[in-house]
Amino acid sequence: MTYQNILYETAEGIAWITLNRPERLNSLSPEMLDEWIDAVGTAGRDEAVRVVVVTGAGRAFCTGLDLKSLGEAKIENGEVGGERDAAGTGVIAAIQNCQKPVIGMVNGYCFTGGLEILFGFDIVIASEEAKFADTHAKWGLRPTWGLSQRMPRMLGVNKAKELSFTCRTFSAEDAREFGLVNHVVPADRLREETIALGSQIISNSVEAIAAIKDLYNKGMQMTLQDGLDYERDAHYPISDTKERLFGFNK
Repeated sequence: MTYQNILYETAEGIAWITLNRPERLNSLSPEMLDEWIDAVGTAGRDEAVRVVVVTGAGRAFCTGLDLKSLGEAKIENGEVGGERDAAGTGVIAAIQNCQKPVIGMVNGYCFTGGLEILFGFDIVIASEEAKFADTHAKWGLRPTWGLSQRMPRMLGVNKAKELSFTCRTFSAEDAREFGLVNHVVPADRLREETIALGSQIISNSVEAIAAIKDLYNKGMQMTLQDGLDYERDAHYPISDTKERLFGFNK
């Protein structure tokens, strides 16, 4: 696929996906959603890629669905429509099904649909200047990409309700306190710190990481006992165990 709305590059084991509609604060058009899904899949299939990083061009990470792209689309009961819902949930599924770790590098504004997708990432690192908000209610919309289920599980139901009911903007430090963001760093060190984080991941077994990611993602959808059973019974191809143990023992 030829990309018009994102940038895709690889370097030193990292695939960089940059949402590239800065004039629209990287709001999500149908075309951008499709390209995002394709890019994550491309990175997942590339054996040279060990980590995937998604960020935004300009002042924003992603400000959610481009409401202007809806045009004259029929919106009923606060729902944006099946095709856009399928594409939005498709991005999250692509991130979670990718066997490589997918890092969200939040450089600026991350609102509504952008926030909704952010809950699907494996790790999130944010600039001190990043801002977050769920503004569905401001526009008379309801979440349809999973926010109502993922946000309370991560932040707690009362905090999730507060943020969704007030539509208030919260800081990167707030997001770290809530458990949404792993690391907050100065804006001028964001890429450097993300590369350092990626390098720590790259030094480890790609197949073991794929197995661990699957165990976490599947287990979080189960009861504790079902998750424990899944962990015990699941089997994965991990080919470098002996090599790594031998090297450790030398």
